[in-house]
Amino acid sequence: MIAQLKDADAQVEEDAFTASTPVGEIPMTNLIAKFPGARSKVVMVTGHYDTKLEEGFRFVGANDGASSAALLLELARDMKDRKHDLTYWLVFFDGEEAVREQWTDDDNTYGSRHLVQKLSSAGELGRIQAMILVDMIGDAQLDIHREANSTPWLTDTVFAAAHRLGYAKYFLDSPTPVDDDHIPFVNAGVPAVDLIDFNYGPDNSYWHTEKDTVDHCSPLSLTIVGRVVLATLADLDSSPHTK
Repeated sequence: MIAQLKDADAQVEEDAFTASTPVGEIPMTNLIAKFPGARSKVVMVTGHYDTKLEEGFRFVGANDGASSAALLLELARDMKDRKHDLTYWLVFFDGEEAVREQWTDDDNTYGSRHLVQKLSSAGELGRIQAMILVDMIGDAQLDIHREANSTPWLTDTVFAAAHRLGYAKYFLDSPTPVDDDHIPFVNAGVPAVDLIDFNYGPDNSYWHTEKDTVDHCSPLSLTIVGRVVLATLADLDSSPHTK
């Protein structure tokens, strides 16, 4: 991933840290690919690249983990020659998944919580104008609901772009709350939105199972979400919320 990001002329930062988990200290690394714009204000597009450790079966994580990493890498190639006013950061979070079987307490979102703390300590958190999170967006049966914990104006911006592009049937207005890597940013006062298809397989039966494989994913879904994210970035360049 680092090699591909550098091929896209990104300024790559390896944000290494040690996470305190229920099973002990674990070294982790966020990857941050920076594309400077005319202004220093930052819009982040983020996802997680870690894969949940499962026992008893081989977990591929083609959608839950790999799809967001794939989308960010393709965005990097697109951004290589794209002119933009705002500065863009593509952030690959480590440690989104719980170390234990169940998502409980603080056993999750290690990378995003660490980055919020790091930016806050450095006095840089105020530079972040918006954070767009993509997660589980490779599902061949794509349906992304409004995530209820996300910032309303930013959600509106994303969904307006999706509807304008003709993707209303994939971006559904019914709200669904999801805990994810955007929550530490929302709690810190940073506008953030989670684009997640949390209905993977019948009754979400592919999530965190041996069925999360590439044959249940679709390049069309990645294309749709990628186009919506790019349209949203263009809208944010001239949005009153980022002036």
